[in-house]
Amino acid sequence: MKKSIHEWLKEYSESHQNSTNKLIHWFCVPLIFWSIISLLSTISNEKLDVFKLEILNDFSHFGSLVILLGLLFYLRLSFKIFLGMFFFSLLTLIDIFIANKIFGQTILTYISLFIFISAWIGQFIGHKIEKKKPSFLKDIQFLLIGPAWIISFIYDYFNIKY
Repeated sequence: MKKSIHEWLKEYSESHQNSTNKLIHWFCVPLIFWSIISLLSTISNEKLDVFKLEILNDFSHFGSLVILLGLLFYLRLSFKIFLGMFFFSLLTLIDIFIANKIFGQTILTYISLFIFISAWIGQFIGHKIEKKKPSFLKDIQFLLIGPAWIISFIYDYFNIKY
């Protein structure tokens, strides 16, 4: 049986009740997302340049491919969550493009690894405070629900139904 976005978010929220853990997740979830996409963007991508357009070369990488697959997951659950994740993903891709131009691929890889490791340490500290295991240990799909969970709070603040 397919879960609705509301069922996913409710179940995810069960292990995210502590205000400190929530705050940590507000920072660490986007940083983990960014670092994963950034690390994937540094992998050789010659086969992904399907458009043969110079302007898209910098965005034809494995990070973009993972984003597209993730967006299909969100689209299946909620069009409005999909839109939020689309814009967040677009900002992430633009930021990684700029960071790559400023720092170069090697330095960007080290920065991304540092952010990835630091953000995961933060996540586990948050769950130690919460005294509950991370949701993804129960179901790996919760790794995709984390960013949607943050988007849902933004939507709730602006009274946007999803």
